[in-house]
Amino acid sequence: MLFEPLYAYYRTLGHRGRAVLFQLPLSTTMLLVVVLTMVLHPQLDVGGSFLYSLGIHVLLLAACSLVPWGRLPERAVLIIPVLDCIAVGISREAADEYLTVLGFLLVFPVVWLAADRRRTGVLLAVVATILSAVLPPVILGTGFDGPDFIRIVLLPVILGATALTAHGIVNALTLQRQQLEAQGCEVRDLLSASEDRERLLNTVMDTVSVGVCALDAQGRVVLMNHQLSSHLGRTITGTPTPDDHAEFPVYGADRKLPLPMERHPAFRASSGESFTDELIWAGDRTGQKAYSTTCRLIEGTNGQHSGAVLAFTDVTALVEALSAKDQFVSNVSHELRTPLTSILGYLELGLAEEGVDPEMEFYLTVARRNAERLLHLVGDLLTIASDAITIEPRDADLTEVVRHSVQAAQPRAKAGGLTLELLPSGTAPGHFDPDRITQAVDNLISNAIKYTPRGGTVTLQVSNDGHELRCEVTDTGVGMTEEELDQAFTRFFRAANAHSSTIPGAGLGLAITKSIVENHRGYITLSSRPGEGTTATLTLPAADADAASMVTA
Repeated sequence: MLFEPLYAYYRTLGHRGRAVLFQLPLSTTMLLVVVLTMVLHPQLDVGGSFLYSLGIHVLLLAACSLVPWGRLPERAVLIIPVLDCIAVGISREAADEYLTVLGFLLVFPVVWLAADRRRTGVLLAVVATILSAVLPPVILGTGFDGPDFIRIVLLPVILGATALTAHGIVNALTLQRQQLEAQGCEVRDLLSASEDRERLLNTVMDTVSVGVCALDAQGRVVLMNHQLSSHLGRTITGTPTPDDHAEFPVYGADRKLPLPMERHPAFRASSGESFTDELIWAGDRTGQKAYSTTCRLIEGTNGQHSGAVLAFTDVTALVEALSAKDQFVSNVSHELRTPLTSILGYLELGLAEEGVDPEMEFYLTVARRNAERLLHLVGDLLTIASDAITIEPRDADLTEVVRHSVQAAQPRAKAGGLTLELLPSGTAPGHFDPDRITQAVDNLISNAIKYTPRGGTVTLQVSNDGHELRCEVTDTGVGMTEEELDQAFTRFFRAANAHSSTIPGAGLGLAITKSIVENHRGYITLSSRPGEGTTATLTLPAADADAASMVTA
């Protein structure tokens, strides 16, 4: 880098300027040697042939600056260093014995010739060196003596090696410079592309309606878009301070207690925890906003945690809409329950009367059945709207619960032309609410019967492996697609074939069943293929496992 300014200046010169730049060191050194010699040895005779040889150097320097080298072939300028070698040889031959050191000046033209990228430059340097030893005695008529013959042999060898070395160094430096320039171009291209990507990223981040924040491995914010205001961003992504908690607290889904430090999104992200769509509330009680928070971890090249990206979606309007919907469903359900109960009561009284006309009895029975169905639907709506199912667990046997549900559903199965059976199994003791589990199993059996065509089979099997209790309900019905399976537990969702075949239902059974099972610390899964049936698996902790979990808790 020391010679970078000189190289930049050299590239600005024309052909003549470069020729002068190569010639100038030799001319300057020749002048300096002559002056120093005259000062140190005044008796030196520098007249005659020596002065003529100095004139040759002056003429060569003038030729470098006057000849239009740009109009000549590119390598025509190399005639100058060849003539320099001859001129140096003449000066050395014409001078006194004190100036034999002038022979060292051959290094300048030799290096100039060797600096040519082609290998012929080295050969030309050797030839010029030979000429510098052979021609001067001929031109000056001094003849050859013993030292001249030695010089003719050794000088080309030494300066040829110097030329070869200089040629290699120049080529290596040139190649290195070309590589550096190519790398510099690549770096500039990469920098330009990086700046373009940064502008694109900033534009995208400021365009989306989601607050995005990137953290490093220590939890420090390295990138944040405009959707996160400075105060809000510091509160929900940075390490919370006591003032932030007081002025702009962050709550969990319950909206009651501020989040502890270890549950803060940024703390969890910096700890290497990934999570999806977790609800938090930010702000005071009068101006809280709901955010769905998602975190994805960034892995470094060594596979270790090197940061995280947090996304905050403002779902306040959605949460409030869902709350309003649930409130509406709850209010309507409460309003419907009272008149439905009254209707059922009067229908029961009408059916209990003696001497009721058979046709009228049929009408009343149909009305009662539909009123009971509507009351059951109202009960489901109230359950789903409350979003809280009360359970009263006690020791019970899942096999007995399932057997009673199968017995209760047999009339419906026979009416639909289906075979409903419970495969033999042993006892399955557990600690759960048998009434709620009965409700869940009834929902699964009801769905299997509704979605299985006449002539099909619905099979139930209970198993106990000592850790978990399982109840599998398998049917040979219409089945579901992958998309329908993903939404099966969504409230009010019904498969496409349910609408096309007018199968009754409100799409609440599976949602209620899932809520019941999860309140028992269990889970439910579905597997299905269109046209091949569906298998619903209800899983609960066994009695021993449940006791162990209670002790651990």
